[in-house]
Amino acid sequence: MAKTEKRRKAARFPADVSHAVAAAADKQARDLVVLDLRATGGFTDYFLICSGSNPRQNRAIADGITEVLSAEGVKPAHVEGYDRAEWILLDYFDFIVHIFGQEPRAFYDLERLWGNAERIAIDAPAATPTAT
Repeated sequence: MAKTEKRRKAARFPADVSHAVAAAADKQARDLVVLDLRATGGFTDYFLICSGSNPRQNRAIADGITEVLSAEGVKPAHVEGYDRAEWILLDYFDFIVHIFGQEPRAFYDLERLWGNAERIAIDAPAATPTAT
């Protein structure tokens, strides 16, 4: 490794975020990304962003995440968009889950909007983080 290259530590985030990632991956969510907002002075620590192929899958992803976290005694403080299911938001205070359809995700482009946050791509089959 060249002297100028920095070694990246394996991305680590709280257990609740990891469980939400695993639940989304279990429901075949695509393009999973975690944004670490702690250094940005944001209103939450992390965003979990993922996509489903249709509203039904988006609801299934949301249901899977809420079931897994509810079993651990963690419930969302607020849920938005579940009925239309084009963009479902699950607010857990310390982290927020955004479940998008393809078009709304491209339009709102949260990854670009929060471009100063560390972006952690998730390998969905293994649900393992990869810092980028």
